[in-house]
Amino acid sequence: MKSMLTALLLVEICLFGTCEVSIAEGLFETRDVFVGGQDEISEYRIPALVTTGKGTLIAICDARVEKPGDAINNIDLAMKRSFDNGKTWEPLTILADFPGQQAAADPSMLVDRTTGTVWIAYDYVLDKLLPNSLRKQERRAIALHLIYSRDDGQTWSKATDITRTVTSPGWEAVMAAPGGGIQTRAGRLIFPVYSRQPDQDYSHLLSSNDHGKTWQISSPAARMVNECQVVELKDGSLMLNMRSYRKKGCRAVATTKDGGKTWGQIVDDTHLPEPTCQASFIRYTDVRDGFSRDRLLFVNPANTSKRVNLTVRLSYDEGKTWPISKVIRPGPSAYSCLTVLKDGTIGLIYENGRMSPYERLTFARFDLQWLTDGRDRITKRK
Repeated sequence: MKSMLTALLLVEICLFGTCEVSIAEGLFETRDVFVGGQDEISEYRIPALVTTGKGTLIAICDARVEKPGDAINNIDLAMKRSFDNGKTWEPLTILADFPGQQAAADPSMLVDRTTGTVWIAYDYVLDKLLPNSLRKQERRAIALHLIYSRDDGQTWSKATDITRTVTSPGWEAVMAAPGGGIQTRAGRLIFPVYSRQPDQDYSHLLSSNDHGKTWQISSPAARMVNECQVVELKDGSLMLNMRSYRKKGCRAVATTKDGGKTWGQIVDDTHLPEPTCQASFIRYTDVRDGFSRDRLLFVNPANTSKRVNLTVRLSYDEGKTWPISKVIRPGPSAYSCLTVLKDGTIGLIYENGRMSPYERLTFARFDLQWLTDGRDRITKRK
């Protein structure tokens, strides 16, 4: 109870502005990175975060220029970089800006460790609606774009529209699942994505075996799910953790052993409560890399009805159980993205605010000692 109260107090002290705390239990510090109203942007939402091979932190998000809210809206793709583990950040850079009410939204990002290339997938949303007879409502016209950088985010390629190559007949759209993608140990690049079909949404994997030259989409993991995140397990299988509309008040999980050709039965993980939102899910350590234990991390607003109580969880058994948890932000909070920093600490960017979850995007840096109240720390075989 004492450690929980300490954590909550630290979060409240650090919420708006700069915070650096080094206590017996470990390190916890925060910085506000994108704040609504700054740089002539009404609202920032939907963060993605990666650490490059050189240790550069790249944070991107929706920059909702004139007004809050999802597309159809004037939304640009914005970026800031940090070269000192998140202590300071470069000025705002706009990576994609389309005319009028067209949008570049809902980004996901990954790093190709082999080539050093940073990839971004995002939704290009047109400023028009199309009919949908089955759902009896109009739908947005959406394309899936990819851009990449070969110089740690200093410059970026032109956008490539891969919609036609990954969309099957009858589908309405394929969209990026906000947050992060992965590269498997075999070198395969994978973005979590979802399709919007006339009857429902379905979660998928978008993968490349040739460092981004070509991309293929998997079979659907399940229906009534969409925004998802993926982790490669020790046995080579892929675990997809999904936003669910199955009315269970929690995340849904499915696993594939063949790269997404077939999927195991979907599981409603009641140990990961959620009010229908996005989550972040990454591998932190792997014994095959010399670490003492396997560790997975998961973050989401841990509440079944409201976007509050942003909580980070730790698993030692490949996501079967989550024995360690700690509240990052008890108040309004929503989307997030995790990364592992060059020095082995953990980075997290997340939506939060006093009255609404969507007032600012804050970067938190913490270590395993803080997360576990000193019961665990990183050790590596020499």
